[in-house]
Amino acid sequence: MQKTKKSIAKRFKISGRGKLLRRTPGFRHLLATKSSKQKRRASKDKLVAPGHAAALMRALPHGL
Repeated sequence: MQKTKKSIAKRFKISGRGKLLRRTPGFRHLLATKSSKQKRRASKDKLVAPGHAAALMRALPHGL
């Protein structure tokens, strides 16, 4: 039986269309110095690049 890599399952999620989403890094501290534009863009989830997504999806055999 293939097991899910829990470290990957905690950091990524699969969108409704099957693409992998990630959080933007650098959004936990020093927020007073960041511009509103930076914070607004960082609050949205980003797509994982297709080249990286293939290997990550193999670690999530049963989805999330």
